[in-house]
Amino acid sequence: MVSCRLLLLCVSSSLLMLVACSEETVGVRSVEISDTNSQEEKELIEALQEVLEKLKSKRILPLDKKLGWVPSCDAGEQCAVRKGARIGKLCNCPRGTTCNFYILKCL
Repeated sequence: MVSCRLLLLCVSSSLLMLVACSEETVGVRSVEISDTNSQEEKELIEALQEVLEKLKSKRILPLDKKLGWVPSCDAGEQCAVRKGARIGKLCNCPRGTTCNFYILKCL
């Protein structure tokens, strides 16, 4: 999701730079064409600002970054799940209790 936004940001900024460079090389343009270009530039700038605001608002919590992090659960709560011959851990039991893998609850 973030990579798509970053790609959109890069493409739109490169288009904006391309428009700016092409204006310098062409030189004289008619008033009508320059008005439409300035309108398009304003729309591109507004779109870029919206994308930047969305990227600023999306924050990754430090707990989401830890791949081995498992949430904690209460005593008596289901702490594991059986998947055939394997057992998958859902949460960590509190101190003084352990996960009973026969009934799959914290005891």
